[in-house]
Amino acid sequence: MFNLSMKSQSKVTEFTIECFPAISPYEIHLFVIFLIIYLNIVLGNIAVFTCITFDSHLHTPMYIFLGSLSIVDIVSTSNILPKLLSMLLTQQRTITFNACMTQLYFFIYFTCTEFFLLAVMAYDRYVAICHPLHYALFMSIKHCILFLVGTWIAAALEPVLHTVFIANLSFCSSLQINHFFCDISPLLNLSCNDTIHVEIATYVLGAIVGLSAFTLTLSSYVFIINTILNIKSADGRRKAFFTCASHLTSVIIFYGTSLSLHVRPTSTYAPTQDKLFSVLYIILIPVLNPLIYTMKNKQFKEAYRRLIHLRLSPQKTDHWNE
Repeated sequence: MFNLSMKSQSKVTEFTIECFPAISPYEIHLFVIFLIIYLNIVLGNIAVFTCITFDSHLHTPMYIFLGSLSIVDIVSTSNILPKLLSMLLTQQRTITFNACMTQLYFFIYFTCTEFFLLAVMAYDRYVAICHPLHYALFMSIKHCILFLVGTWIAAALEPVLHTVFIANLSFCSSLQINHFFCDISPLLNLSCNDTIHVEIATYVLGAIVGLSAFTLTLSSYVFIINTILNIKSADGRRKAFFTCASHLTSVIIFYGTSLSLHVRPTSTYAPTQDKLFSVLYIILIPVLNPLIYTMKNKQFKEAYRRLIHLRLSPQKTDHWNE
């Protein structure tokens, strides 16, 4: 993706990724564990996306956004885990300069996409609970498409400066990345340039994306909680809370792991701690999202049963969209 003819690239053609040197004797075990996790992520999110795509009962804003979230979870882990699995299995730890910059770009891209997507989903729950009579007007299919297109385009622009700044650095020290993928902090630690401008740009751009998404998400839930507390019946409060409980759980997990990973200066970079938080961030959310959103969702369970029934009885296709 990044065919860069820059000063830094003339010096550097590839990096070496250290992965997990402290537990190198057990890397084959890690390979098996990560492979199982990756397959679960891909199959679980494909199942969610397939149900939403082929069952017209799920063609509502909440499930359309959930389908997009499933795509993000698949492609974000596919940006990192296949390369990690290959390195653990073959012991070939090199990655080309362009491949490293591409991986960095898409890592930031999918992170920003999830920030925006979770914020849009929070707004969707806000409209559903606080303005139910206007839900069809504010959250029409046309509006959903506009939200999704805006989310993916806005997220694609944010990583450009990060990647260009880092690609222009001179890497004149060790070219061993003390991580298991190309991330901002370990790359900055390899540079012999003054990286303060890159760090400032990283925090400013990250603040713009993170704070805007967080503000929309938080304000949506302030209004949601206030509305739920004003519902007189306990059953009504329970039903209203249930409609946003899955999303709120996903938001808490995402922001918890994201803040642990990104909100700290590069000078405090601790490789072991960073790798642990990165594993949680990259793996935990995509694994849990299909479970969080579907495990106690009666409507989705019914859609999944219809999908299985359709696969077992193809002649009943006409009943699928009834």
